[in-house]
Amino acid sequence: MKKQFEEVRLVYRNKTRAIDRPKIDCAESAYRILRANWDNEEISLFEEAKVLFLDNQLRLMSISTVSKGGMSGTVIDPRIVFAIALKRRSSTIILSHNHPSGYLKPSHADISLTRKFHEAGRLLEITLADHLIISEEGYYSMANEGHIP
Repeated sequence: MKKQFEEVRLVYRNKTRAIDRPKIDCAESAYRILRANWDNEEISLFEEAKVLFLDNQLRLMSISTVSKGGMSGTVIDPRIVFAIALKRRSSTIILSHNHPSGYLKPSHADISLTRKFHEAGRLLEITLADHLIISEEGYYSMANEGHIP
């Protein structure tokens, strides 16, 4: 009797050549790309989380919206983020979420989430380069403020 099992294949095809992808080597460049890809009509309405997936040269491979929430919060599931990172063969990620209030200081939950992603990334050898909190007025970089080792 023949048993049927699912087969898993790893396949990745990036349609954009590496040389044509923007390099993200600082919080400012990440913020510019995120703002260009954020809906201006929604940034002050509800929380949303996006992740930038970078290759080992810090070139942008893709951007993914990983969560949409309410006015005061959204849930970012590490399993989903790291599944995407592994599938896209990303070696570095930059987390981001907005604060509809415009207040850019991180909450205790934001800092805890950043630490959680840093530790999970270490195990998978995927670097968490930064976690940006953004608004229409600007951004707060967890890396620049010492929240990421």
